[in-house]
Amino acid sequence: MGQYNKTAAGELPLADITISDSFWDKQIELVQSVVIPYQWEVLNDRVPEAAQSHAIQNFRIAAGLEKGDFYGFFFQDTDLYKWLEAVAYSLTIKNDEKLSQLADEAIALMGSAQCDDGYLNTFVQIREPVKRFTNLEECHELYTAGHMIEAGVAYYQATGKKAILDIVSKFADYIDSRFGYEEGKIHGYDGHQEIELALVRLYKATKNERYVRLAKYFLDARGTEPFYLEEEWEKRSKISYWSNKEISSPRERAAYFQAHKPVREQTEAVGHAVRQVYMLTAMADIAALYQDEEMKAACKTLWNNIVKKQMYITGGIGSTGAGEAFTYDYDLPNDTIYSETCASIGLIFFAQRMLMMENDRCYADVIEKALFNVIMSSMAKDGKHYFYVNPLEVEPKASILSPIKGHVKPVRQKWFGCACCPPNLARLLTSLRGYIYTGSADTLYIHQFIGSEVKTALNNTEVKAQISSNYPWNETITIRILAEEERDFKIAVRIPGWCRKAVLTVDGEEIVLSSCMEKGYAVLSRNWKRENIVTLTLAMPVEEMQASPRVRSDLGKAAIQRGPLVYCVEEIDNGNNLPALSLSKNPAFSIKSEEILDGVVTITANGLREDESGWDDELYAPYQRKTKEVTMKAVPYYSWGNRGEGEMLVWIRKEV
Repeated sequence: MGQYNKTAAGELPLADITISDSFWDKQIELVQSVVIPYQWEVLNDRVPEAAQSHAIQNFRIAAGLEKGDFYGFFFQDTDLYKWLEAVAYSLTIKNDEKLSQLADEAIALMGSAQCDDGYLNTFVQIREPVKRFTNLEECHELYTAGHMIEAGVAYYQATGKKAILDIVSKFADYIDSRFGYEEGKIHGYDGHQEIELALVRLYKATKNERYVRLAKYFLDARGTEPFYLEEEWEKRSKISYWSNKEISSPRERAAYFQAHKPVREQTEAVGHAVRQVYMLTAMADIAALYQDEEMKAACKTLWNNIVKKQMYITGGIGSTGAGEAFTYDYDLPNDTIYSETCASIGLIFFAQRMLMMENDRCYADVIEKALFNVIMSSMAKDGKHYFYVNPLEVEPKASILSPIKGHVKPVRQKWFGCACCPPNLARLLTSLRGYIYTGSADTLYIHQFIGSEVKTALNNTEVKAQISSNYPWNETITIRILAEEERDFKIAVRIPGWCRKAVLTVDGEEIVLSSCMEKGYAVLSRNWKRENIVTLTLAMPVEEMQASPRVRSDLGKAAIQRGPLVYCVEEIDNGNNLPALSLSKNPAFSIKSEEILDGVVTITANGLREDESGWDDELYAPYQRKTKEVTMKAVPYYSWGNRGEGEMLVWIRKEV
């Protein structure tokens, strides 16, 4: 199997990339020093007031080391797997013998719990040992296996220890023996996609083509006839795991798990948002490996639908809490939003796979948007509190009293019964290096402006690229290119879509951007000396952003943005009833670096506030608008909720 596009760039080894960045170093260090140890304590039920996990205990019971019953969701095992994957990436940054020992002990426990035939799922083994793969729609056995495989590949690649790779390969072999088109096998697929992308990763680590063929099977079988999940539903007397009562046919819910059509025929993002982008990640992988034009076209169609019609300005996706799902084009409510952290992480995965198949700025732009807004917002500064939902408008009272806003929290939580997001966040941040660069035989692509160094070979000479900046606060990025020998090769630098004016120089000589732009990248093709300095200056004025008029929730409103950062107003700075604020016609923005929230650039603007005096005894009256002038302060969206409970608002009414 060859790469889909011979000119596309591929991922570079994490071991060849190091990060040294004033913005992201703090987040990565927080994950290493606080988040990973904290989550280990949670997995062992040693954190008072945090929702019980029982994950480790479930493995001990499944291994026969203790007696007891399974506790948690049927996919509870994945909390351990995502933690282990984060540990793997962390160990490639900094060796930690104690952490390595904990991980090895967890892996040994997994091995003890694994059945002789390779099967491993603590829920099924403890509760339903004779019901393997009998409720694929609801019980997520393959989803859980997928996260196990991803963790195994990551840990093996980080440490070279084969124990975990053997465990996950044995399980993958068992799954391969049970699923496929052949007579006697299950002709089905999981209700929650994940196994598909994991099998591709296992194939790349082992070069065993059975795994990628199985991944392709799961995608090809989805949404086809006969509709296997309906057959399965009938075999279990139409009973649901959730209610233990008879339910309607899975056909009625097929769009929820993206099985309403064959995957190549799907044109709109529907259903559960995380499942959608995990599936698309695998589709992009398969399109590349099999040179599948039809699959690639489906990926691009669905990408455009998500990004151009169903994505929040922050990079959040999934507009309703009813099923953590997409609804329909342009339906982007701010106060009942879902925007699950895992969904934006999945969108980043999908964007990165598309970027490796096609060097187009649009993918890297979305990665940047999601990283600086949703991902950064999802974890508190202490590393021990998290958002599952990432709203754009919050009123604390509504979060408590409104039956449709209970999922929207005004403060981050210690943990969750369904705790998919915190460990997912940890594995993303510890693998952040993998999203900065990609490379081909003669080109190094620079996608993200994160202070870092990469070593690679371009046209048979060793090249180092070193990025330094104070991004996203300052406009200037310096890229030092060091070549072992003078040689012809290419450096391609993304010019962000949000930037209206950019200046690029090489060794002080300005480059005419119009002469070298390719799909949003300035491609610098030249004979490079042993040392060269590339400087990129990105104009970062404060801008008022407008949504499409089709987005009803944002009509007549503006969002404040500077560079890649979306801003919001908080009650602590602007008083309560934030919807009473409006931006002036000419808001006279000013920026200021402040020693709050670990040092951020705040934005002030002129505006108006509705006068609430005289309304104590009236609910309605003839219209007579009364306002007073105010100066409002906005902070980066990612930082909200770190100074106590209060209101928050992204989209602000605009005076015209």
